Amino acid sequence: MSNLGVWEQAEPGVTRCIKQAGQSLMMMEVHFEPGAEGYEHSHPHEQMSYCMKGRIAFRINGAETVLEAGDAITIPGGARHGVTALEAAVLLDVFTPVREDLLKR
Repeated sequence: MSNLGVWEQAEPGVTRCIKQAGQSLMMMEVHFEPGAEGYEHSHPHEQMSYCMKGRIAFRINGAETVLEAGDAITIPGGARHGVTALEAAVLLDVFTPVREDLLKR
C-alpha cells in the first residue's frame, strides 16, 4: 500500500506528503509550523532539501545551516540530521534511492 499523495503528521507541527516516486528518486513536500522540529535521524538515502517558504535551521552531523526561501542543501546518506522551523516553513525534499520506508506506511 502506497501513501503517495496523502498528507500525514510526521512530528508535532510537521506534516508531509509524498508528491512523486520514480525508479530511484522520490519527492516529498513538508510543512512546518513555527518552532516545529524534524527530529534528528539518519537514513542511507542521499537527500536534497529546497526551502520553498520561511526560514529553517538544519543540523547535519552537528553543524547548523539556516535556509531561507530559495535556498537548498544536500544531506549525504548516513548523516545525522534534523531541523527546527524558525518561522512557518515549507521544504521540498528529494531522496535517492526511493524511501520505501516512507512509501509503504
